Amino acid sequence: MVNVALIGGTGMVGSQILTSLIANPVVTRVDTISRRTPSATSGAPPAKLTNFVSSDTATWSSQLSSLSPTPSIFFSAFGTTKAAAGGFDNQYKIEHGLNVELAKAAHDAGTKVYVLISATGANKDSNFAYPRMKGEIEEDIKKLGFERMVILRPGLIAGTREESRPFEAGVRFIANWAGKLNSGLKDGWAQDADVIGKAAVNAGLKALEGDVPEGSEKVWTLFGNDIIKYGKEGSS
Repeated sequence: MVNVALIGGTGMVGSQILTSLIANPVVTRVDTISRRTPSATSGAPPAKLTNFVSSDTATWSSQLSSLSPTPSIFFSAFGTTKAAAGGFDNQYKIEHGLNVELAKAAHDAGTKVYVLISATGANKDSNFAYPRMKGEIEEDIKKLGFERMVILRPGLIAGTREESRPFEAGVRFIANWAGKLNSGLKDGWAQDADVIGKAAVNAGLKALEGDVPEGSEKVWTLFGNDIIKYGKEGSS
């Protein structure tokens, strides 16, 4: 039986991770930390789920550190946008800062496995700000030394976002249309949010058991086709 914690559970992928965690019989306790109550928690067994809701993100680290029992797996689907943050500098401060701070709190508390939703093209040496930030988040968390770290690098995330992103919505429409014609036209570069969520949970549980591909004993990175594979595992 497994205890887990999650940040980013109100977002497009995070809500799908939460839904998958709630439905998985192996997972006996789920703690979420967020600014508002995740919508995916409605109807969840109250004995299995605890939500800590606070707009003061400075309290999140201490809340995570105080969880008992200590989560075996910590999932992060936490992120923000440049527009919501009021510029890239603030986006970096929020997204990089909180991800690394909470990963450190989880590691120090004894969490064994860390699962991160990153992005395709993440690279700390990129000339572009967004993939460089994503790459720096990955690298800074690797340095913490979790027993195992799982990184998912999805392409375009297909599905419906609560916030408006017109250009991304247009590309997502194309991805959904291509997927209806043939999944092979879509899967390599765009993955559905629910598939990403299931892949994150399945990969996290496998990592906890030590069931990872050869050469990925410490850091296991899943790209588009890997995400499709593990996101559909166990589906009828």
